[in-house]
Amino acid sequence: MRIVTESRLAAVLGSLPGVPRVVLGGNFGTPWRALSLLDAAVGEYHLFALNAQHGIPDREGIVLESPFVGPGMRASERLRYFPCRLSLVPNLLRESLPPDVVVVQTSAPFNGTVSLGIEVNILPAAIEAALARGGLVISQVNPRMPYTYGDAVLPEDYFDYAIEADGPLPSPPSPPASDLYRSIGERVAALIDDGATLQLGIGGVPDAVLAALTGRQDLAVWSEMFSDGVLALDRAGALDPAAPVTASFVFGSSQLYEWIDRNARVRLLRTEKTNDPGLIALQPRMVSVNGALQVDLFAQANAARVHGMIYSGFGGQTDFVVGALHSPGGRAVIALPSWHPKADVSTVVPRLTGPVTSFQHSFIVSEQGAAAVWGHDAAAQAGQIIDQVAHPSARDDLRKAGRDLGFRLP
Repeated sequence: MRIVTESRLAAVLGSLPGVPRVVLGGNFGTPWRALSLLDAAVGEYHLFALNAQHGIPDREGIVLESPFVGPGMRASERLRYFPCRLSLVPNLLRESLPPDVVVVQTSAPFNGTVSLGIEVNILPAAIEAALARGGLVISQVNPRMPYTYGDAVLPEDYFDYAIEADGPLPSPPSPPASDLYRSIGERVAALIDDGATLQLGIGGVPDAVLAALTGRQDLAVWSEMFSDGVLALDRAGALDPAAPVTASFVFGSSQLYEWIDRNARVRLLRTEKTNDPGLIALQPRMVSVNGALQVDLFAQANAARVHGMIYSGFGGQTDFVVGALHSPGGRAVIALPSWHPKADVSTVVPRLTGPVTSFQHSFIVSEQGAAAVWGHDAAAQAGQIIDQVAHPSARDDLRKAGRDLGFRLP
């Protein structure tokens, strides 16, 4: 790793030939200073990132690329969305979208290594793909980045250039606690026993589920990501101290970042490990809890599109639903409110009109109740979704529509 001045790095980037593809650390590990230098120095480039946050450059000359669209790319006319299971994104970078440059944020060097800290994800695969074709790997070294273990730890000599930028890591806004989320969280928590292994997605509902589990014992975490709810479980004594907390990326409060720094109980692994359905299935009593924008009477979930337009993407939901279903004693849960307050519509629809994100879950849960999906015939599934998940004001119309779709409903 060669520490250089910002002007020197800008000169190196400005000399890149053609229209390079740049893979950027996403989520809340984005190297904003290095990205600013890149954008000022390179007129045209492709920018590939997962869950890019607000502030990502979006101008003429840039093509935005992502298999999981964050608020920084959402609705951009320059977006190229690549449908892909998150577990397979490393293959995408090796085979179809090889990077010329990878720009990441790392910890300060230690014993010839640095750590990717809170954002491991697809970055090891991207770095390997760039090195294999003689591309550049660039680090923004931040002494405030936690030094995390597992696949986060990389040799310094993987990096061609680095700049130093000391600054606090951003934290996501905390979703407001609400009686609605608490009700859903408690219903989901009732499906989770002591000794379960947890995967939870992002948002108010997963946070509420974790808050309802502080009285459990011997829980483990094998997840795509985690936030402050896992720290709360640890402080409550709900986690099995012998089971490592395993994920691929982290975001949350400064207290969470302090907790994971040099914490041997926390392992951040590359996406192709955390999201491998085969490895997920090996976790005891794996419970996958994910949200959705809509579900239908066929027990299908849409977590990717709104009115046909891409909102996020598959993410890891498909990986974890399949893995959890194959885990002994495992369960795959979709949790969502029964009514969308902004659109003022039911989140349960007769049949999805757009692409399906996942299907064949164990349970679908709303604040109204929990529908048992696995092990029931199609008509019983539809009936339970209507009676236990849908808002009461939508049930009559859903029942009529269900009959029109061929379900034998009372």
